Order: sequence, then C-alpha cells, then structure tokens
Amino acid sequence: MVLDKILPGSVIVMDNAPYHSRQLERVPNMSWRKDAIQEWLRSKNIAFETREIKAQLLTKFDKKKYVLKYVDELAASKGVTVLRLPPYHCELNPIELIWAQVKSYVGRNNKSFKMAEIKTLLNEGFARIGAKQWSKCVNHVLKEEEELKKLDGILDTTSDDTVVPLIIAVTGDTSDSDDDEDEDLNL
Repeated sequence: MVLDKILPGSVIVMDNAPYHSRQLERVPNMSWRKDAIQEWLRSKNIAFETREIKAQLLTKFDKKKYVLKYVDELAASKGVTVLRLPPYHCELNPIELIWAQVKSYVGRNNKSFKMAEIKTLLNEGFARIGAKQWSKCVNHVLKEEEELKKLDGILDTTSDDTVVPLIIAVTGDTSDSDDDEDEDLNL
C-alpha cells in the first residue's frame, strides 16, 4: 500500500476526483425515502419528529460532520494528512503540471500513434522529469497560491480593508436599462 511508504506527519495533496473521494458511508439527501432518512437519523441518535417532512429531517444534522472520505480516514490512521484541492483548480497541484509536460513530450514525439510507441514515449517523458522540473512546478504553484490570496475577498473589501457591501436592488422600474441589454440577458 502506498500509505505504508509515506512517513507519518506527511501531507498528501489530492484533487477531488471521484476515485479519491469515496465516502465511508452514504449520507441522506432529498433522493432518499423519508423512512430511510429517519432510520439513518436513529442510527446516529439524532432526534426528530416523525411528522417532519424530508427537507426538515435533512436539517437535523451537519452534513460536513458525516461526509467522511475513505482515503482521508485511512491516511489519518497512518498519521498522514490529506489536503484536498478546491474543485477545478488543477493549477494548484504540481503533479498536474508535470503530467502536462509528459503529455506534451508524448504528443510532440508520437509519429506512429501505436500503443507500443506511446508506452515508450511515456517512459521517456517521465525519465526527463527531474528535481529541477519538480522544483519549478512547486514554485509555480506557490506563486499561483499567492495570487489567489491577493484576489481572495476582493468583492468584500477595498484596498483599505473597509467592508464594501454588495447590494443588488430589484425594483419594478426598468427605465434605466437598454432594450439591447435586456435581449443579451434573455429577459
């Protein structure tokens, strides 16, 4: 098992691909039958009224507390932490940048489009990746993180850190809008 080769105290950076995100147990949602939700709540010793509808039953617990991922729990048992990347942010994962380099190498050098050549090119592509490339990719990700931190909260604050409310007023008066704008918005 890969986890046996990782030192306790290490951190694994992982995306949220479905095969990395298998849950330890299913957590109720609106597609469940009411009696199944009630049974799940009983199994967790969560109080509810039998007359409550599904939507009410689903508010009885904090979903985050019960959505446990198999890989995360397995890693924790070995003293390893899993750090999950936000969805759709592959640029924060150095291995994605490495993989892009390998795929690029294969694409540039593939002449026959036969599986044997692709396997050979893959091995060559991976062999070309060394500590220098890894270091560049990690540094690139660190720069990306810094840029995202700068952007974080940009709608919430101004440069002097005073709170800027975001208010959208909806009124019946449409005299300020152009007909062209309405068409663009499919109104």
